[in-house]
Amino acid sequence: MPFSFPTGRAPFAVAAAACALALTTLAGCSDGGGGGGSSSATKSGASPSAGGGTQVTISNFKFQPASLTVAPGAKITVVNNDTTTHTFTADKGGSFDTGDIAPGKSATVTAPSNAGAFPFHCMIHPFMKGTLTVK
Repeated sequence: MPFSFPTGRAPFAVAAAACALALTTLAGCSDGGGGGGSSSATKSGASPSAGGGTQVTISNFKFQPASLTVAPGAKITVVNNDTTTHTFTADKGGSFDTGDIAPGKSATVTAPSNAGAFPFHCMIHPFMKGTLTVK
């Protein structure tokens, strides 16, 4: 019995819908290429918070800015503008950790007193990464 492909618009519509869904899903999983390996020594858009410190915003599963530079002992306010809970946690040594920050809430940490680069991440979403430079 020979195999024949279905004809008409229905199979095409199903295939097109499946492709669109796959592309949408993949786009949602993308980190935008903006995280991870950067250890830039510039503020890269960090904004001062109301208390005179530095503010990091979490939105769309990204830290903004992902790389920032502060003075030793500076206050860093982390604002969660996302729809899910996040953390702002040093990769090593427990230098800083906000604990869980609920959507719409904020937390403040103190930068380490020693100079250096301190990679950080979200403990709940480990693909969310950045670097805090203290100098």
